[in-house]
Amino acid sequence: MSVPYNPRYPSVEDLRDRAKKRIPRFVFEFLDGGCNENINLHKNTSEIREVELKPFYVGQKKESELTTELFGHAYDAPFGIAPIGLQGLIWPGSPEILAKAAVDHNVPFILSTMTTASIERIGEITQGNFWFQLYNPVDTSLRDDILDRVEAAGCRVLVILGDVPTFGYRPHDIRNGLVVPPSLSLTSVLQMISKPGWALQTLLHGRPTFATMHKYMTQDLDMKQLGLFMNKTFSGRLTEEKIASIRDRWKGKLVLKGVATQEDAAMAIKLGLDGLIVSNHGGRQLDAGQSSIHSLEPIVRQCAGIIKIMLDSGLRSGPDIARVLASGAEFTFLGRAFMYGVAALGRSGGHHTIAILKTQLKQVMDQVCCDRVEKLPKHLV
Repeated sequence: MSVPYNPRYPSVEDLRDRAKKRIPRFVFEFLDGGCNENINLHKNTSEIREVELKPFYVGQKKESELTTELFGHAYDAPFGIAPIGLQGLIWPGSPEILAKAAVDHNVPFILSTMTTASIERIGEITQGNFWFQLYNPVDTSLRDDILDRVEAAGCRVLVILGDVPTFGYRPHDIRNGLVVPPSLSLTSVLQMISKPGWALQTLLHGRPTFATMHKYMTQDLDMKQLGLFMNKTFSGRLTEEKIASIRDRWKGKLVLKGVATQEDAAMAIKLGLDGLIVSNHGGRQLDAGQSSIHSLEPIVRQCAGIIKIMLDSGLRSGPDIARVLASGAEFTFLGRAFMYGVAALGRSGGHHTIAILKTQLKQVMDQVCCDRVEKLPKHLV
C-alpha cells in the first residue's frame, strides 16, 4: 500500500502546530484542552516520558516486528485509534477518514457514540472491522437498539465507557460556548470565517451532528434542544448491574474503558469482561487524578495474564507507545494525535499519522534490540 507521507511534518507535534493554524481557535481548544487547570492532561504525557528503556547493543537480533495479536486478530501495529466525540467539528469527515486509514493499515478504530459518523456508515467503510464505544444510555431499550445496530454492522468488540459519570469542567469550552446546550458567539463566528479551508469543508459536509443518535431524536432540534436531549439521554453512572446486563446481551468481546484502579479492574474480571483500557479520558474529566501510566502499574501487577490490559491518554509518539508497552500494557490507543493529523492534512492525515507512529516505534525497537512487541517489558529500567 502506498502511504501518503509529508516530510514537512515528521512528528505529531508538527501536526499539532499545523492543525492549530488550520482550524478555528475554539475548535482547537476543544480538541487540545483538558479540564480545570489541565494538570492531568500534561501529567499524562510527561509521566509516560519518565519511563526509561534499556538498550542491549551487543548481540544478534532479528528484524523488529510490530504485529500484535489482540482478541484473536493479528494487527499490524500495537496501537489503534481511540474514540473521540464530535470529530466532524474538528475536521469534516474525520471519522470516515480515520476508519478508512485504520482498515488500510490493519489497526483498530473505535467509533464513539457521540461522534459525527453513524454506526452503519463506519460498518460499511470498515466491512465490520471496527470497535464501538458505548456511552451508557439511561433507557435500556435505547441501549439495546444501539447494540443491535452495532452487531448488525459487524462489530465484534464493544467498549463500555466508564469514566464519564458527569460532564468535565472545561473552562476553555465554557468560554467558547461548547457546553450543554451549546451556543455560538460573534467571536466564534469570526474565528470560523478566519479559517477558510475548514469553513469550506464544513460547508461541503454540512453541520456536524451526532449521526448515530439521529434515529432517536425529534426532527429539527435546535442547538439548545439537542444539547438537552443528549444530556438527558446519557446521564447516569455505570454500575456492576448495568455492566452485567450488557455482558449477558453482547456476544462479542467486551472491554471496559476508563479503568484507573485495581478495584475497577478486579470488578471487570469478576464480570467476565475480556479487556480493560486504563484511561483518564485524556485528562478531560478529573484534574486531581493520577496519570494513565501511574494507574497502569498496580493494575498490571494484579491483572496481567488474566485480562487484556490496554492504555490510552497521553501518548503522542512511537517512543511513548514503546514506554507504555514496556510498562506492561498489551496494546495502546491514541486520540488527539490522529485528530491533529486529520486537521493538519485532511484526507491523508490518518495515513500519515499511522506511518509516523509505526516508523518511530520500529526505530525504538531496533535501537534497544527488541524484535517483538511483547518483549519490550524486558527493556524496562
